[in-house]
Amino acid sequence: MVFSSKKRDVFFDLLFTISENVKEAAQYFVEYKIQNVSDLKEFARVMKEYEKKGDSFIHELVVALNKTFITPIEREDIHQLAMKMDDVLDGLEQCSARFEMFSFTDIDDHMVKFFDNIYQSTIEIAEALKLLASKKLLDMRAHAIKIKDFETKCDEILRASIKNLFVTQKDPIKLIQYKELYEMLEEIADSCEDVANTIETIIMRNA
Repeated sequence: MVFSSKKRDVFFDLLFTISENVKEAAQYFVEYKIQNVSDLKEFARVMKEYEKKGDSFIHELVVALNKTFITPIEREDIHQLAMKMDDVLDGLEQCSARFEMFSFTDIDDHMVKFFDNIYQSTIEIAEALKLLASKKLLDMRAHAIKIKDFETKCDEILRASIKNLFVTQKDPIKLIQYKELYEMLEEIADSCEDVANTIETIIMRNA
């Protein structure tokens, strides 16, 4: 077992902080009600603030890594986990920016399903990182499995949404917009799965 000290570790605390910011951003993304075009600017602005906050946490972690000779787990794993979580946040921010760019307010049932599965994934990420901070590595695996299950659901949603899109959408511009947004949302789910894969790697190397 790598861990011996009961002292809280700065790296695990920072990783948990990053995960909480991702979860909070996803919750805002899911719960924000887009009713008209004017709502989109505020939506994109707040998501950008979450993204900037995430960048500051990543910077803090990298500085700490560069100053520390011995880390509780492989420094590459710490960095990889942070960057994969940052990919989730970047994806959410980029998606909100695309909504604003398109002046897109027609949220459909497929998007709502994407939103819910992505948010649930970020909850599982935060729960897993809470366990990492308390050094309960083996207990993290259940959360990684759930994240992968949510990603599988998003794959299914993508197939169903695009199939439905080509049957029902007659406006070619709208078709392009919907398809791009569906695919962006599925990529965010993929990023969540990347976090789960990194978690499993950390478990394998350290448990």
